[in-house]
Amino acid sequence: MQASEIQLRSVPRHLAIIMDGNNRWARREGYPGVAGHRAGAEVVREIVSACEARGVRYLTLFAFSSENWGRPRAEVRALLALLSRYLRNEVAKLKSDGVRLRVIGRRDRFSPHLQRLIARAETATEAGERATLTLALDYGGRWDVAQVTRSIALDVAAGMIQPDDISEESISARLATADLPDPDLCIRTAGETRISNFLLWQFAYAEFWFTEVLWPDFDETVLDLALADYAVRERRFGMRPLLHRY
Repeated sequence: MQASEIQLRSVPRHLAIIMDGNNRWARREGYPGVAGHRAGAEVVREIVSACEARGVRYLTLFAFSSENWGRPRAEVRALLALLSRYLRNEVAKLKSDGVRLRVIGRRDRFSPHLQRLIARAETATEAGERATLTLALDYGGRWDVAQVTRSIALDVAAGMIQPDDISEESISARLATADLPDPDLCIRTAGETRISNFLLWQFAYAEFWFTEVLWPDFDETVLDLALADYAVRERRFGMRPLLHRY
């Protein structure tokens, strides 16, 4: 299915991607692990443009999880260096394309330099209205829910809200993704079929699509397969199809 055909059918408003398989790709190709991350970073540029062309308004990428700090120190340094390079090199294109960049997750564990790069990139692209690219950095779904819980507990203790005021909507309004719609579709590459602590609350009614393709090999053709599959799914949100209700 071509991009033009997908645009005429059901396209996820918000697409989330768990980009997996960089290290396996590097081993397969006989390269050091950092080469896989570099190749994966190149794919990000292509997929951001492809999603915008297909009408995906919100794209969220799981770029660096809370658990990634436990990887070998050299790999962590390489990942953070690639992130810094991306923020320096891609902001101008994102801005010209009308893409707003935002970052969710903790920032206090990043260097002051990286924190400044993140802030500058967000400020430089904040006027973008065609699409929103969200990078999940030092992010974990449990962390997200925990920080909401702390925030609500403090407000209850201060008498600002009552326990009966707590609702699904009030929780969603305090999540890191509060200004985004919940994801409609999540793609995970490299054959893994778990969500790895990503957007736990937000994925309540998301559709999932898994592929054996390693992230550095992911391209528009594979993206179109995922979007074509999504386009024919019937999303019920816990309800029966209209024709089968009694």
